[in-house]
Amino acid sequence: MLNPCAHCVIYAVIPNTTIKTGHNGTRWHLDACLLGILHGHCALCVCGLSLKCMSNAAIIVAAGRGTRAGGDLPKQWQPLAGRRVIDWTVGAFEAVDEIASIILVLHPDDLDHFAPHGRIEVASGGATRGASVRNGLEALGGRDVQHVLIHDVARACISPDVIRSSLVALQNYPAVAPAVPVSDALWRGENDQVSGTQDRTGLWRAQTPQGFEFGAILAAHRAFDGDPADDVEVARAADIPVTILPGDEDNLKITTAPDFARAEKILRGQMDIRTGSGYDVHRFGPGDHVVLCGVSVPFERGLQGHSDADVGMHALTDALYGAMAEGDIGQHFPPSDPQWKGASSDIFLRHATQMASEKGYNISNIDVTLICEFPKIGPHSIAMRTALSGIMGLDMDRISVKATTSEKLGFTGRGEGIAAMATATLVRP
Repeated sequence: MLNPCAHCVIYAVIPNTTIKTGHNGTRWHLDACLLGILHGHCALCVCGLSLKCMSNAAIIVAAGRGTRAGGDLPKQWQPLAGRRVIDWTVGAFEAVDEIASIILVLHPDDLDHFAPHGRIEVASGGATRGASVRNGLEALGGRDVQHVLIHDVARACISPDVIRSSLVALQNYPAVAPAVPVSDALWRGENDQVSGTQDRTGLWRAQTPQGFEFGAILAAHRAFDGDPADDVEVARAADIPVTILPGDEDNLKITTAPDFARAEKILRGQMDIRTGSGYDVHRFGPGDHVVLCGVSVPFERGLQGHSDADVGMHALTDALYGAMAEGDIGQHFPPSDPQWKGASSDIFLRHATQMASEKGYNISNIDVTLICEFPKIGPHSIAMRTALSGIMGLDMDRISVKATTSEKLGFTGRGEGIAAMATATLVRP
């Protein structure tokens, strides 16, 4: 059983540790990492980042049919907590920057179900799990891959932390695999009757990802004759020692229909839910219309501002930036920059929406409140929701635009301008 390396704690007190930038932009503490290698201990930097100068790859096996799970589709394509099972699994590996290549092994009939992008490539699976893994390994041949993780797509609750811990352990061991010790009593049974008991001492429940030195596990698969239960069996047949890492009870394998409910509960508990708020005001000036939430509303005056002065869209954009802790419009589009003079505010909102997507967030809902005595907002609210829906790619039932007055109080009550408040809720699985 691999225990956490105590020497990583010692690194924290090494004075004058030098920070270096690697060929791939990775920043690491050179002295601490080198000491970790020289002493044969976990090369974990004092900042918590593992040494990433080695080339790591992952293979996600997703070519099975999964009939025991029920449903009209193989389990990897079935919905789970708002996404497909395969999307959750792939997303966990995408969140680990230390992995350079991710090979997704699919059934030949499913190759058009998942579009390759970024670090993700698709390979065709074989008739058995072992054959599919072999195909994934062969797809990595000829590359500078030193370590590979092999994972079952049905373990959709895998956490990036478990993945990273496997990569760190591979710096010191030729093969590693997470597992959970068996704690329940074990019976033997015949004809629905208990026929005996089984000693659980030394028994473990195997999990994935299972990690290996790439060249060794490729050679082992090429030499193996039969259909292995997992890749640890292949490694042991080639006399590769496998070190057990601490597993995670939440890293369940979806096998039968009831497993979906448990997995959904786990995944929803892992969600990163954020709420941001935005506020903006613009004074009235000369003009014959105002632009509010992307809609031109006829009025005897206009709104003054550096851009098109769309007070509603500005408040909403700031709400999105705020939820991501990314400042406000002024930081991304400085009013001192003449290129934004008179700019359409949908440019700002599209930028914030795209940033949320790139950070892995889904926009759950938005709510905009316009505060003014005039013009009347009600007749235009549906058009405003429609405009925001088109800009953000969000369903109408997730968009609210409403208005209120300030009961003749303050600058809005005196008819000097319009204010807007907005909230946005972001969810990252």
